[in-house]
Amino acid sequence: MTEPVRIHWTEGEQTRSARWRSESGAAPPRKVQVADDTLTADAAFRLASEGTAILWRGDFQNARQLLQALARRTDKPKKEKKSRPDAAPVSPLDAFNLHRQAQSQRARTLAMLVLEFDGSHHIALRRAPDVSQACTEAYGPGDAAQGAYVTSLRELLGLISAHEWRKKGVEIAALSGERIHPHYGVFAPVRGEYLALAADTPLPPALASASLAFDIGTGTGVLAAILARRGVQQVVATDQDPRALACARENLVRLGLAGRVELQQVDLFPPGRATLVVCNPPWVPARPSSPIEYAVYDPDSRMLRGFLQGLAAHLVPGGEGWLILSDLAEHLGLRPRSELMAWIDAAGLQVLSRVDTRPQHPKAGDAADALHAARAAEVTSLWRLAAHAAP
Repeated sequence: MTEPVRIHWTEGEQTRSARWRSESGAAPPRKVQVADDTLTADAAFRLASEGTAILWRGDFQNARQLLQALARRTDKPKKEKKSRPDAAPVSPLDAFNLHRQAQSQRARTLAMLVLEFDGSHHIALRRAPDVSQACTEAYGPGDAAQGAYVTSLRELLGLISAHEWRKKGVEIAALSGERIHPHYGVFAPVRGEYLALAADTPLPPALASASLAFDIGTGTGVLAAILARRGVQQVVATDQDPRALACARENLVRLGLAGRVELQQVDLFPPGRATLVVCNPPWVPARPSSPIEYAVYDPDSRMLRGFLQGLAAHLVPGGEGWLILSDLAEHLGLRPRSELMAWIDAAGLQVLSRVDTRPQHPKAGDAADALHAARAAEVTSLWRLAAHAAP
């Protein structure tokens, strides 16, 4: 086992250290300054902008307020330079890259406010809540023998939010209002339009005689649950992420579907062939900036291309592949439609039909959003694919 990364700081004329923990994959800060309630927001912003971590020793609720103050300063609009009359307009791709760059810088700055935890996931600050359960769900059980660790307050708030999502769950209309409970690090099925596509598209007639489906990249297990509720007798759901498989297993048990859905930890396809193979890959072909973002970003369209290339070999005669995909990448200039069609053709597949729907999330109508033009034009589709008949 590799030794845990540690950060070091001076406090009370003593040199101290602790394990560095970051689920987002953030590098440990090189400089650490101990601070309390006397630190002003402006001074904190200067330190964070310079890459100096602020190890908080004051009141916990004051730390939350300070983080909000840092966010306001980070989000403050910068004065725009006057553009030349002949300057080319910003392309959608440039707008996306600038947006990602700003997001990354914002995340780095806000991650500079850090807290120390003991090995049992407790925080020794005034008015600090009990966060041990939220930390256990993300980090695993506490271990006092491993000693203290440090992580960012922003990450902790993400853990707390994920814990609440996990407790309350997400109501799924396609499951008659029953709830899916996402775990930390597993993409929550909050966009109901793509689930409605899977719930409403007519099933392949061949399922009547061979009722087996594959759900590739199952995540929370929501699509596998929808297929089982629609009458598919056996579903094999796959994922590479142990967290996703644990999440899917818990959801399927809660829904009473554990006997109908088999979970496998594999990359893409399980062995064998099925009558229906469903995949909802990450929609944006860009490099994730953290492990958690792999649910949203698919570097070089690896999962999408892998699904298409392997689909024909995993379909029974008369079977269908359902690819659920947004065209947001096309509107951002990241992947043209012609490239997608070329991949489908090269994989020996044909398009039987396509069912489209418009997004319903708030950002689609937010004109202030940096990517508004692309989001407003976005269409989510279920592509019904089949293998070309042998000549």
